Amino acid sequence: MSFFITQLFLAHDRLINFNFAAFCDGGGEGAGCETGLPDAQANSAQVQQILQIAFGVLGALSALFIVIAGLRFITAQGNPQETSKAKSTIVYALVGLLVAIIAEAIVAFTLGELGS
Repeated sequence: MSFFITQLFLAHDRLINFNFAAFCDGGGEGAGCETGLPDAQANSAQVQQILQIAFGVLGALSALFIVIAGLRFITAQGNPQETSKAKSTIVYALVGLLVAIIAEAIVAFTLGELGS
């Protein structure tokens, strides 16, 4: 285990100190640095709108799972296994909802800071 952790830290150190600009023809200025990746022409408002839609869908799915798990809890009729499954589904859906809310806040903050 310690070998794995040591290798992970070494790989991280090599990646952080790596000179990516050396692979570009124009000295890393971007003009001669062709990566072969598509060039996205989106501003921060468009990115934020797309991510708001995605996180909204995730939030709606979490709410749907909470409702379904609540119905399963009600219809369990005291069966300990079914109530346990329903409770764990509610907990996982709440965690998913919390993650979606936090992710939305992080994106809004980050794009707000980059935009100003």
